[in-house]
Amino acid sequence: MSKYLKNTLISLLSLITVIGHAQEGDRKPNIIVILADDLGYGEVGVYGQEKIKTPNIDALAERGMKFTQHYSGAPVCAPARYVLLTGLHTGHAYIRGNDEWGDRGNVWDYEAAFHDPSLEGQRPIPDSTITIGHKLGQAGYKTGIFGKWGLGAPNTSGVPNKQGFDYFYGYNCQRQAHNLYPSHLWENDNKILLDNALVSPTVKLDSLADPYKEESYSKFSQNEYAPEKIHKKAISFIRENREGPFFMYYASPLPHLPLQVPKKYVDRYREMFGKEEPYIGDDAYFPNRYPRAAYAGMISYLDDQVGQLIETLKEEGLLDNTIILFTSDNGPTYLGGVDFNYFESSKPFSNGYGRTKGFLYEGGIRVPLIVSWPNHIKPGTSNEHPSAFYDIMPTLCDLAGVTPPKGTDGISFKPSLLGKDQETHQYLYWEFPSYKGQQAVRLGKWKGIRKNIFDGNLQIELYNLDTDLKEEQDVSEQFPNIVKEIEQIMELEHIPAENEKFKFKQLGD
Repeated sequence: MSKYLKNTLISLLSLITVIGHAQEGDRKPNIIVILADDLGYGEVGVYGQEKIKTPNIDALAERGMKFTQHYSGAPVCAPARYVLLTGLHTGHAYIRGNDEWGDRGNVWDYEAAFHDPSLEGQRPIPDSTITIGHKLGQAGYKTGIFGKWGLGAPNTSGVPNKQGFDYFYGYNCQRQAHNLYPSHLWENDNKILLDNALVSPTVKLDSLADPYKEESYSKFSQNEYAPEKIHKKAISFIRENREGPFFMYYASPLPHLPLQVPKKYVDRYREMFGKEEPYIGDDAYFPNRYPRAAYAGMISYLDDQVGQLIETLKEEGLLDNTIILFTSDNGPTYLGGVDFNYFESSKPFSNGYGRTKGFLYEGGIRVPLIVSWPNHIKPGTSNEHPSAFYDIMPTLCDLAGVTPPKGTDGISFKPSLLGKDQETHQYLYWEFPSYKGQQAVRLGKWKGIRKNIFDGNLQIELYNLDTDLKEEQDVSEQFPNIVKEIEQIMELEHIPAENEKFKFKQLGD
């Protein structure tokens, strides 16, 4: 080879390398949003949990940023998911509470819904809805959802494939997710039967069964575990879309009840926790021989799945160009054998019924948020920027280089991720037309809550979160001007809902 040809070849190879690096640098980041289900603020190690081990989630925080003042969009499933996907708070949202669309028939009949998909799923969100899936699809992303949907029944405008997602695998219906060994899941618009018997979530122990023997609970642990099936599809989605960019909405059904997890995860904690009394199924969930160990095992199962997702990204050479958000849809439950006091599930906030899931106190809506983005987010940082689910839409649009929908209630927190000056909310707002009707406002250090609205109560409780995280000392009488300001915000941000079920007649709707 002549010196001229050799130099020409070296120049060409150098040019190809430069172009390759430029293309890699210009490539949009992959985005994964992992949404746990009913995971409390205090149920993750990096947020203070001491009994349940979450090494992979903790490691995600060590590599990225932990938000300490992040809030869900609502204290229960469907509205929280709607707020996350649309960027609208519940004073403006179409979905403001769980709506099982009961005028179709007996939607709570598990067997009837299995045979008739028209009884499955929740009231559908409209065709006009603009979701994160739509916006990132416009930006060139392949979009997929894995897990629990809950925003539109099969064969309606609300199914994921009509709401901006190219691929869906999991539960369409929240009620069906009350069994983690279900009879079926959905793949796009196709109902996929599983190798499990049809067991209604209302089934209890046999009348003659010994509640202290493990074999008495055998019918509640079957062949195909939905979280495992869903997870395998998510792993495949990453591998199939490695050329990217892709957006994965991983809406895990864990650790939402019932208490069901493969035995080896229960065994991890049985010796650690010691002797346990069985949970015999007093609520509308399956019984369980070792309720504490099972609940801890469910969170560890989710943690292992987070670790496996990260390992897959490493194997495919994608980790450095993937943004991962980990959060929870609302605070922890108070039902189904979950010992929230034992685990201090809402620590440092108040625990138990009236203060966690279903309620607008901190334990019901303040949730973990961890964001990892190698080489962009400073590892091991903690961020006190107050944010909410309706900030996720504009943030992901900002990261993907696409304009968010007009009218969003959120503010992008991308600057916070990059350590830059961050625009802040003047206040955060919630309303929830269930559990007797509630409104809440976060105004700096102040938290205002109005509850029992359907009983005619319009009084506002006021708490100073700087000194009273448990919201135990109502100081409304001491600060009437703050109460008045919060009252004005509640009036400003509340627009009457389209759905009659979500209206507040006491507020003039």
